[in-house]
Amino acid sequence: MAAALFDVFGTLLDVYSVTRRAEELFAGNGERLARLWRERQIEYSRLRTMSGRYVSFSEVTRDALEYSLQALKLEAAPDDVTRLADEYKRLAPFVDVAPALARLHGAGVQLGVLSNGDSEMLETALVTSGLHRYIDLVLSADQVRAFKTSPSVYALGPRALKLQPHQITFVSSNCWDACGAAWYGYTSFWVNRNDAVLERLGVKLSGVGTSLTDAAEFVLQQIHQGKELSI
Repeated sequence: MAAALFDVFGTLLDVYSVTRRAEELFAGNGERLARLWRERQIEYSRLRTMSGRYVSFSEVTRDALEYSLQALKLEAAPDDVTRLADEYKRLAPFVDVAPALARLHGAGVQLGVLSNGDSEMLETALVTSGLHRYIDLVLSADQVRAFKTSPSVYALGPRALKLQPHQITFVSSNCWDACGAAWYGYTSFWVNRNDAVLERLGVKLSGVGTSLTDAAEFVLQQIHQGKELSI
């Protein structure tokens, strides 16, 4: 096992780093806005996939923001909405991400991302965060016009890497995403950053940790074990 795919939003990049800009624009409401925005973004992606009503993740993200502003009764000028939506192109990476990816990259592990984000959104976010230097492969749900946890999205990984799903470690901080990957057959690792409870979906994950450092260690252990078995 010498390949690992990572979720991007919430795993490599902190979606709640938008809170700072949201607070600048709507003092006292930044955290509430950021959380409702993220919840609605995920909900819209699921509803659109279930109903076959696909639009790009950039559009889903803006729709979720506009809903959240209205729901919280926050008056926003069109320029403010655009500025907030553009925050998704410059999300801050978690502090453990670059060292973990650098370690894996240095060990010769093929690294990629498998994300709901559309290609332009992903490319910009990865370059802005500086993580692009570690990433060999960018896979977007936009390629199949559906969002996770659709099997068609997870199928992008084995197809691109020419490996069986179980030969690829999939890493996500979103438990539902880690479960979706496990359903598909990946060796799935959940980065449980917030001491959350495992979703009750009848899924046994391959690994769980609290940081991307733990995920990197898991991937390297899997490779080491595979080498021992091949001897």
